[in-house]
Amino acid sequence: MAYAAKNGEVHDVLGVGLGPFNLSLACLMAPLTDLDAVFLERKPVFSWHEGLMIPGTTLQNNFMADLVTLADPTSKFSYLNYCKQQGNIYQCYFHENFYLTRLEYNRYCQWAANQLENVRYCQQVTAITFDSKQECYVVNAIDLQSKCELQYRARRLVVGIGSTPRLPICVEETYKFAHSGMYLEQKSRLQKASRITIIGSGQSGAEIYYDLLRAMSQYEYELYWITRSSHFFQMETGKLAMELITPDYANHFYSLDEEIKLKILGDQASVFKGINTSLIGKIYDELAQKSQQDLARTYLYSNLKLTQCNCLGSQTELVFDHCQTRRRYRFVSDEVVFATGFGYRIPEFMQGIVGRLRLNEGRYCQNQNYAVDMAGDEVFIQNAGLESHGVTNPDLGMNCYRNARIINAIMQREVYSIDSNTTFQSFSPEGNDQFLPLIDR
Repeated sequence: MAYAAKNGEVHDVLGVGLGPFNLSLACLMAPLTDLDAVFLERKPVFSWHEGLMIPGTTLQNNFMADLVTLADPTSKFSYLNYCKQQGNIYQCYFHENFYLTRLEYNRYCQWAANQLENVRYCQQVTAITFDSKQECYVVNAIDLQSKCELQYRARRLVVGIGSTPRLPICVEETYKFAHSGMYLEQKSRLQKASRITIIGSGQSGAEIYYDLLRAMSQYEYELYWITRSSHFFQMETGKLAMELITPDYANHFYSLDEEIKLKILGDQASVFKGINTSLIGKIYDELAQKSQQDLARTYLYSNLKLTQCNCLGSQTELVFDHCQTRRRYRFVSDEVVFATGFGYRIPEFMQGIVGRLRLNEGRYCQNQNYAVDMAGDEVFIQNAGLESHGVTNPDLGMNCYRNARIINAIMQREVYSIDSNTTFQSFSPEGNDQFLPLIDR
């Protein structure tokens, strides 16, 4: 039988999930004594992309894109304070490296999470409804340790459950174990195969290819890396290109028509889907240094789009269409890794409140402040606004900006200032009297 947590008190905010985005929110909310927030997380501790914690891999954002700095540089939850508390701030100073490894970033997030008293771990949310009498959301959860049913109440929700592994349309769900997000769990089994094929040329695909490439001399496998892109491209990191990851650009993109947004996202793949420059360099150097024997066992192919995937006992048959020549090819591999990214799905536990949400063809319609409810300030969603907010949506560097807007909307005052004039370039001449709008004839 369900019972109410803490005698049915109504929290101001309840956060579902504790990935980096909601962890940032919790840290930025921590100093607010007039806000009662609680966060539920199904895992027993904070952990992030466990299957991709390949030693040596780095984030694509520098350390200032931590949980708090870009909203509150004085916060005790900053990465620099973490270094100070760990006794290695001088090593950080002398290292002169802006980019953290994934392992170090995960340790930093765990350090921050351990300081929070309002996180309830091992809590699996099962359903959310709305109590019209009490005017609050009712969140049912199961404690995965005690197996007890719990009930929480809150006036506002922030859902940050993270994205789910995405497979190509032609690939059945039975292959979900082959997604790059589970790479480390599958690595030892993969390396026993005669042929390994990695599909996808984003950052995770490159990290996995490099990891397997370095180990080739110890094993007998052939290693293939295949992408539908016209080439293996690096992420744009030029300073003016990086101005697309700013509050100013987020505001500009949000104001555009939907059809224009979709076209822009297609043109900006290199801003948020490319491989970081240092990793491409390492891959090229490794290929250059490999013996001829090892080089004869690894192959890179571009322009190949996967159109069919069939299980052939212990092997997988893959059918590719060449994007330029239009020819079709059949290929068989012992093991496949789908480095095909992550996507967002509306979770089942939200079905009880869909009548209060703004949806379009199964997707959230987010306000500029990331709310998705009809009132516009009750239910906020983390990292589900690629179509509405553009490339700023998944970027860790915009974490603080989004959470500042969410907190300001919840508190109905400016708790954290929203930076403006963050770019040298203008994305539209509006407001400049030298550009006079002409009426189309």
